[in-house]
Amino acid sequence: MTAYKGYLLDLDGTIFRGGEAIPGAAAFISYLKEQGIPYLYLTNNSSASQVHVAERLCGMGIEAKPEDVYTSSMAAATYLREQAPAGAKVYMIGEAGLEEQLTEAGFILSEETPQYVVVGIDRAFTYEKLAIATRAVRAGAVLLATNADAALPTDKGLFPGNGSLVAAVSVASATAPIVIGKPQPIIVKYALERLGTCAEETLIVGDNLYTDIEAGESSGLDSLLVLTGYSTREEADRHPARPTYIAKDLSEWQRTLIR
Repeated sequence: MTAYKGYLLDLDGTIFRGGEAIPGAAAFISYLKEQGIPYLYLTNNSSASQVHVAERLCGMGIEAKPEDVYTSSMAAATYLREQAPAGAKVYMIGEAGLEEQLTEAGFILSEETPQYVVVGIDRAFTYEKLAIATRAVRAGAVLLATNADAALPTDKGLFPGNGSLVAAVSVASATAPIVIGKPQPIIVKYALERLGTCAEETLIVGDNLYTDIEAGESSGLDSLLVLTGYSTREEADRHPARPTYIAKDLSEWQRTLIR
């Protein structure tokens, strides 16, 4: 087994579930810190800021600083900085985390003749927002999605995810989006640059075959599927993107490392 020099860690279903830490997650983070192994919490969640995510983790007893967090909103803003002219107009569907990243990157949020439309999870999504986004894309704006997750896990079950909103804009505008988040390699590339490790020496860890494990395959990273969330061992046996490792939880993985 490779001695990995860095970890990309999913959050919901891997580190916590709902409002509670998954048993063993806090101890595993402490182990990484003790060993001097760098890690990032890598999340498709575009709604919350780095500060908010870190505070939430600390509230669950898990060590976290804002700089330990990398979100799909951050990746979307980085992508736009590489592609768009300074001060470009962006029409945003999304919440505070995405708005913060786009404005800090110097983009002008506007409904009038935007050059880009960026869609993140928006629990106040309306027909009017759909119409504005559709008109802009049909007029030539580039369509970006922070992620294409079909479902959003909540304490009350699965709710519509950002992929549902993106699909509406995509169908209405007859335009396929550029997707930034997992499983696309865009977000993984940026996360690795921030982490300071290369793909061959980094392990991506998550509970979802369709996002975390496929992200590993698309980006050349080994992957660990933990059975504490979305996907099962039986599904992993059938899925075309096979995880490099499977563990019941992070405690089991940690025991493997210290044998």
